[in-house]
Amino acid sequence: MVTDFLSETEEKKLLEDLSARLGILQRKAIEKQLPILIVFEGWDAAGKGELINRLTLSLDARGFQVYSANTPNREERLRHFLWRFWQKTPEKGRITILNRSWYTRALFDRVEKNVKKSVWQNAYPEIRSFEKQLTDSGTLIVKFFLHISKKEQKKRFKKLEKNPSTRWKINPSDWKNHKKYNLYLDAVRDMFLETETDETSWYFVNAYHEKKAAIKVFSTLCDKIESKLNETLQTNKIFQSEEKFPSILSDIDLTLSLSENDYKILLKKYQKRVWELEHLIFLYRIPVIIVFEGSDAAGKGGSIRRLVEKMDPRGYEVIPIAAPNDIEKKHPYLWRFWNHFPKQGHICVFDRSWYGRVLVERVENFTPVSEWKKAYQEINETEKAWSDFGAVILKYWLQTDSDTQLQRFEERQKNPLKQWKITPEDWRNREKWNDYEKAADEMIDKTNQDHAPWIVVPSNCKRFARIKILKTFIEKVEQKIKEVKK
Repeated sequence: MVTDFLSETEEKKLLEDLSARLGILQRKAIEKQLPILIVFEGWDAAGKGELINRLTLSLDARGFQVYSANTPNREERLRHFLWRFWQKTPEKGRITILNRSWYTRALFDRVEKNVKKSVWQNAYPEIRSFEKQLTDSGTLIVKFFLHISKKEQKKRFKKLEKNPSTRWKINPSDWKNHKKYNLYLDAVRDMFLETETDETSWYFVNAYHEKKAAIKVFSTLCDKIESKLNETLQTNKIFQSEEKFPSILSDIDLTLSLSENDYKILLKKYQKRVWELEHLIFLYRIPVIIVFEGSDAAGKGGSIRRLVEKMDPRGYEVIPIAAPNDIEKKHPYLWRFWNHFPKQGHICVFDRSWYGRVLVERVENFTPVSEWKKAYQEINETEKAWSDFGAVILKYWLQTDSDTQLQRFEERQKNPLKQWKITPEDWRNREKWNDYEKAADEMIDKTNQDHAPWIVVPSNCKRFARIKILKTFIEKVEQKIKEVKK
């Protein structure tokens, strides 16, 4: 490296120049609304803290956040391991610096056997998907690994222990990990092999010399940010898909119905079982995710109410999804849904969901075609990650015919207590009935998975729809409980 031949004075001057350059690039990133995520991994005592401190001194403190990924707390342990890192992804124009990251799963959890082998192995594709979703949404990710030898680490541990001011930094677990240096080295090699991509390369930093390491980090960051800022923005032409998909919704038997008397009997029976299952869900620590999608006035609200009516409200949450707000627009579109991922033993009900990406955003031309087409894979990978964590995922599509929708719209307009439910947007969407049905057919075809199935519910008869939803919820949860008890 060129820095190997620099004098101390030259190193100092180069660092000052890089620091000034980095500050300028941060301001340009703010102007261009570029989100930047910087990951620091490496050996204990390799100097991550000192390097991060040196880095932050070059930046405007109003534009970055530093997050140390320590051992997850109880709330974090009850959720998917990526949940806490989704919380920390940067907004457009901001920088997040991570002192350790989601790679703890592939390193610490692997070596210390905190999780089964299948779990940490499965983390690799989940991490690749996570990082790809961020980079595809425009985030620049730069990953550094600070390296020192086992001998050098031992030397630094002893030096820290010798000084009363730094003795607190070393504890028995650090020495325990030091003895497992070679096991961690194997894990690091696998991590590089499994998670090195063109968009998210690893940068190996020789950390024996603090200033040389800093020069490597600063120069890499400057080059990566400058390159990203100079990329030509590709404009995506918006057009509709020409692919043909099976007409799933048009084949649904919408004449299915249920008498008032049978409805009352089954409602009481199934709601009692739902109440029992909620307690078992908590007992066996099963996260449950329920999605309600469907045509306007199909009965989503009423169905949700019958589902949760007898539940303990401390064990569930209903999330109504509207258009993203200003903060949510500054993040990848899945960010706001990851934030609501339920704890183990809890139920989250989404009244509309991430499927808006391939429904309303598609039909209304809010999103370029390349973006909503890409969403199918992103959604499938996300739901697979949730399922692998142990979640039950139920996705309901409530379908009515056009005449029934019109009748319900008119009833809402006439009823003063229900007029708030009908808006000009509903009437406008109705004019695009065929476009929405086409989008829904493709969505169901491309995202119907064994671990996250679509359950299409004929909803001309609200009584029939509500009972079908309760019944399938019971069946899926009971099936999961049997699997957990094995």
